[in-house]
Amino acid sequence: MEETKSIEPLIEVKPIVDVVPYNVDYEEALAKKSNGDELIFEYPTVYVISDKQAEQKQAKVPQFTVYVGETSNIGKRTRQHLDGDTKVREDWKKLKDSPNAEMMVVGDQYFNKSLTLDIENRLMMYLLSVDNIRHLNNRRTNPQRKYFMSDQFDEIFAGVWDALRDKKPELFPAQTDIESSAIFKASPFHALNATQLEGKSEIFNRVAHVLSNTKKVDNQEAAVIFIAGQAGTGKTVLLSNLFNDLVNSELTSHKGVNLLVNHDQQLIVYKQIANKLGLDRDNNDVVCKPTHFINEHQKPGVKPADVILVDEAHLLWTHGKQAYRGQNQLQDLLKLAKVVIIVFDKYQILTTDEYLDNAAINHLEKVASRTGNTITLKDQERMVANPATIDWLHNLAINQEVAPIPADEQYELKVARTPAEVYQRIKALDQNKGQAPASLARMLATFDWKYVDKKKPKDGKTWNVTVGDWQLPWNLQVPVSSKQKKRNKTLAWAEQPQTIDEIGSTYTIQGFDLNYAGLIIGPSVTYRDGRIVFDPSASMNKRATNNRTWKGQKINVAKELLRNELNVLLTRGVHGLYIYAVDQQLQHALLTAAGHEHILGEV
Repeated sequence: MEETKSIEPLIEVKPIVDVVPYNVDYEEALAKKSNGDELIFEYPTVYVISDKQAEQKQAKVPQFTVYVGETSNIGKRTRQHLDGDTKVREDWKKLKDSPNAEMMVVGDQYFNKSLTLDIENRLMMYLLSVDNIRHLNNRRTNPQRKYFMSDQFDEIFAGVWDALRDKKPELFPAQTDIESSAIFKASPFHALNATQLEGKSEIFNRVAHVLSNTKKVDNQEAAVIFIAGQAGTGKTVLLSNLFNDLVNSELTSHKGVNLLVNHDQQLIVYKQIANKLGLDRDNNDVVCKPTHFINEHQKPGVKPADVILVDEAHLLWTHGKQAYRGQNQLQDLLKLAKVVIIVFDKYQILTTDEYLDNAAINHLEKVASRTGNTITLKDQERMVANPATIDWLHNLAINQEVAPIPADEQYELKVARTPAEVYQRIKALDQNKGQAPASLARMLATFDWKYVDKKKPKDGKTWNVTVGDWQLPWNLQVPVSSKQKKRNKTLAWAEQPQTIDEIGSTYTIQGFDLNYAGLIIGPSVTYRDGRIVFDPSASMNKRATNNRTWKGQKINVAKELLRNELNVLLTRGVHGLYIYAVDQQLQHALLTAAGHEHILGEV
């Protein structure tokens, strides 16, 4: 007998939103505002308390502190906040005493506990990315699994967001604008998939075991937890989630958790997240660079950290450089903490400063595997694409093969006949901001054209990516006003408005998502005898092509690093990628692989 599957009925949720001053008279005001509506007082609700901060000079929009919560009894819960929480938490006392604080209560007849918990979690994920929200309180992450109406959650949340946006557009901008922000993509409030959830549980169990044991492990070094996975498999989201929960966990001590990253642009994002969530309240260095952490924690009398989380650990240096006087940043970190959680992808090692050979990587994995501390993520979480498309991109960079481009209704993978066509397409997408999924489209290129940071070429103009008569400046060169320059300090490269007229490299885009990427593959990537061949002599990336001393010998790993550079650039686009290759044979091979359906500008 054939098994029948129940079909969840389509439910039309039309949430109501009531806005009242947040003070001791809230209940009377809410009853009056809602006319005693039972949807507010008798059903589960979600609430948002916002406090408008004092106006800052030259500020175009006001700044807010926001608290998000959910409850089965809005009256009782608000009394707890006003009467109890104000006695033990300074943030709640400030909300109670502020003349500008308001409470928005959202209700609907179909709201249930699981649904309101998910709405609360999703609201925190979105509000974290709103520019004029300075602080976001309630740092709980509690996404639900399956429940009645869970399959319709995206539509339900969109309705809730629109209802709130009608009341307070300055707090609730267009969803599509938020979804393009770097903070949103690295938010700790993303719902984790089954593999990530299982990995998180294993990591917390291991952290608890190590921290409760006074003995150190692995020969006076920290316990290593190794999160492996290729680009786009959700490593950063898992790490961000772990970071938020560990800072707020009773497992760890005061100032006992640090998140480290060597990537300048990613550092900006994590610092913003930590600041908005108050994770840096007692520790300004809760997010910092590895060198700073090592230098501070090697000082006499400084206690080891409980847990260090290292994002993009493949960017850790493996020899002395600049202010770092050691020989291996990871080895130093293992001596300065009880647990070190690292995110690692050997296909994203980009410079000789970071180089590890396969033997060193295998040893690192074995150290973690001895105690079951290796978490491998395989599901593609970044790219909205079919597995065949993801395999095609992997084969292009890693296996150095150009196969026919597969059909994919979800992902727009196109080969352009000229670089100008790529730029025109990216520019058009950028001009359609707010129309999902168009915004956050940028140009990228392999590092095959000269660029010297903070210096100008002899003609005093800009360092450019040049193909024939077409050219565009390299990253971070387009001039901006002093006001915009100040604003850009809190924005990643791709989020700065002027960068639509620039081309980014791996040094500005690694670790970030774009909705659409336009990629110029430079002359260091060629096609000979049916295979991609990397030509280090055509690259301007000296950090990848210079020789390196490794285990007492001079080695050159340029081809391996240029392969990784191409791999990183090919995997930035969430919804699409447009390619042009400078090498004529590679361009011909790509156009042949594209056929008629995958040529940019053709139907």
